[in-house]
Amino acid sequence: MIKVSVMYQKGDDVTFDMDYYKTTHMGIVDRTMKPSSRAIDSGVDGPYIAVGNLFFDSMDAMKAGMGAAGEALSDIPNFTNAETAVQISEVVDG
Repeated sequence: MIKVSVMYQKGDDVTFDMDYYKTTHMGIVDRTMKPSSRAIDSGVDGPYIAVGNLFFDSMDAMKAGMGAAGEALSDIPNFTNAETAVQISEVVDG
């Protein structure tokens, strides 16, 4: 299982519309990138206001999903002005 985590950094002037992210943005992600599952974290403490986790059954599935990410990427300014960091991981337990 491959996990792609998109982490949205906190900041003094950062805005983040969680309702839009959960409904509209993740709907675009589901339709275009086709993750096998996903999870959303809302930051309580730490450097990130939110983290979106996308799970793919294989590296090939993740590569296909990332190749179809254009619409999702262009939608980011509709819900946040945060800087992002991306982590791609192999899930080894859980």
